[in-house]
Amino acid sequence: MAAPIRTLCCSALRLSGRHFSSTCGVQAGQKWRLEHGLSRSGTEYGPMTDLPDWSFEDGRPAPPLKGQLRRRQEKEVLARRIVMLNSEVDRGIEAWKEKQEEAKRMEEHKKSLLLKPKGKLLIKKSKS
Repeated sequence: MAAPIRTLCCSALRLSGRHFSSTCGVQAGQKWRLEHGLSRSGTEYGPMTDLPDWSFEDGRPAPPLKGQLRRRQEKEVLARRIVMLNSEVDRGIEAWKEKQEEAKRMEEHKKSLLLKPKGKLLIKKSKS
């Protein structure tokens, strides 16, 4: 049953003088905003989304809206994740450095255990 309806709709669109577009209209201006260092859409961040819509007459700020609270919480979660991942990277770098130092100490220890020249070879080596 879906196929005949689809065929009917497609043929009706072909016969009409108007064009039908299925692209997303939200992307309008996205390229321009990105080129000018702005957000992809006007609702992601900036004064229009981060600042309150109104304030009291005596200057007190308005209570935050649900969307502002949600965005603040999302930013806080993202900041905590960034700090956690940064500390993991720092711990990994420290562990890698310790491993490199340990390998260097082991190499020096192995070199110290090698046989040392004795007798005439020691005298020749110290003269040169």
